[in-house]
Amino acid sequence: AEAASDEILDRTIKVRFDANTEKGMPWEFSPKEREMELRIGETGLAFYEAYNPTDRPIAGTASYNVAPFEAGGFFTKIDCFCFTEQVLQPGERVEMPVTFYVDPEIVEDRDAKYIPRITLSYTFYETDLPEDVAAAATSEKQAETELN
Repeated sequence: AEAASDEILDRTIKVRFDANTEKGMPWEFSPKEREMELRIGETGLAFYEAYNPTDRPIAGTASYNVAPFEAGGFFTKIDCFCFTEQVLQPGERVEMPVTFYVDPEIVEDRDAKYIPRITLSYTFYETDLPEDVAAAATSEKQAETELN
């Protein structure tokens, strides 16, 4: 994880939040807010929400994209749910934070200095369940079968 910026400028920039799931990923996934405006160098905190509407635990990993391309090197994530695999139990709804800042060096960059808005986009992909979660889910299913 990165440290926060030690310089905050008077200039602001807008950060837009976008959320997607890969085809076949049953989670509902969305940003809690669509856009925020913050000063360049200021630490921002945004939340995404994920919901597992199924009757089984599902694991997922998020990949991210920053647009426009020229801004990518200046968008710094300090902490992010995308750094680790997420597991949602059946019916579970969670808020997942991302802490970030836009590097003040952006104002010196010939291609990026006039960018008024950056879009941070995440896509969640379903992954194999961790072994301990898969084993617990399997033994629960067996117990249900034995009871019925």
